[in-house]
Amino acid sequence: MKELVTFFFGLGFVINASLFVPQAMRILKTRSAKNVSLITFSGFNLIQLNGVLYGYYQNDLILMYGNLISFITCGTVTLLGVYFRNK
Repeated sequence: MKELVTFFFGLGFVINASLFVPQAMRILKTRSAKNVSLITFSGFNLIQLNGVLYGYYQNDLILMYGNLISFITCGTVTLLGVYFRNK
């Protein structure tokens, strides 16, 4: 049972990370960050960075890598949002 819970815990991070991809694709497609809340995405980035650091210090690789992939995909949205904000 523990392995099943661990699997779904890790899968949750992959699903979370994948939810940022459509937003990044929309920004790239429209070349606009209109209606993108950079404050919200920046907050998500801070939370995920904290999760990476916590996972590292607790030696929890699932937590660390799960938050890392979410940090990367959310960070991509944030960077694209900043880049296309005034275009």
